[in-house]
Amino acid sequence: MVTTSSPSPLEKVTFNIPRELKEQVVALKDELHLSLSAIYNEAIAEYVKRQELKRWERGIAQALKDTEYQKLSRELGADTGDVYDY
Repeated sequence: MVTTSSPSPLEKVTFNIPRELKEQVVALKDELHLSLSAIYNEAIAEYVKRQELKRWERGIAQALKDTEYQKLSRELGADTGDVYDY
């Protein structure tokens, strides 16, 4: 089954950016023949991905400090998948 997703509805956003950075982005826009919107969307999407990765890394670091979690992980990881009748 093939599913197609429609694009998310767009919302106009206004924000401040340092003039020098805006000039650099405009130069990139002209060089790459992209819209400012496309560049901003890609940059923000990449930022969100990096923050999500950092969140996972913090969770992993926290789990590694939790000795009870480590013990449970080893026990569950040692499961052979056998089915037992009780």
